[in-house]
Amino acid sequence: MNEYINLTSENIANEHICCAIWDPKHQCGVDRKKEWISNKFKDGHVFRKLNERGKIFIEYEPIETARAPIVWENYEYIYCLRVAWSFKWKWIARELLEYAINDAKEKKMSGICTLVAKKKKPFLGEKKFFEHFWFKVVDSVEDYELLALQFDDKQTPKFSDSVRKMEIEDKDFTVYYSNECPYVEYEVKELSDYAKSKNIKLNFVKIDSLEKAKNAPCIFNNRANFYKWKFISNTILNSNALEKLLK
Repeated sequence: MNEYINLTSENIANEHICCAIWDPKHQCGVDRKKEWISNKFKDGHVFRKLNERGKIFIEYEPIETARAPIVWENYEYIYCLRVAWSFKWKWIARELLEYAINDAKEKKMSGICTLVAKKKKPFLGEKKFFEHFWFKVVDSVEDYELLALQFDDKQTPKFSDSVRKMEIEDKDFTVYYSNECPYVEYEVKELSDYAKSKNIKLNFVKIDSLEKAKNAPCIFNNRANFYKWKFISNTILNSNALEKLLK
């Protein structure tokens, strides 16, 4: 039988958070992520993981406080569901999602939702997996879709109006980010150092409040990249990837 752990304010200091646990250079990001989670417990944030050293977890919270440009009420929002390939055969992804669905029902929620893409993109869930559990598309912007599993006959969530254009007013390369992902912190520093060394204008916008998250200018989960006013990807970039994009 698979053994799971839910992070709490009492155990988070001694538990790993699954992602970035192997690479020392990301330890700062891990620390920032733990701070991020700790500050979200009051909002009903749930981080449930397999009791193993691996990237195997689900993370969600009520949509009203979720740091994502999605609006409505009385829904849970799944930030991330990740299961390492070596554990796929153990039905862990199913068990984690079923836990979240049952938890939402016990809390008398109207449903549960998550962000995916029409074609698989980094750091987003697999659409077909959620559709197997009767999640349906309730809103979309370009290649991105909001899936929801509805428990009652009330209306479903939608993306904030701010995301529809997927544009900003700045022409320079601009990165929107948050500490929801532990990989982001190191890459922000790497890109900052690279930009300084090459005398490149590079802007960073940290999504560090609920207001900023709900009014983000693009689909946002933990990272968004813009260049020449346009949204280009949700990928976490290193200096080599940035250099190729700027050519």
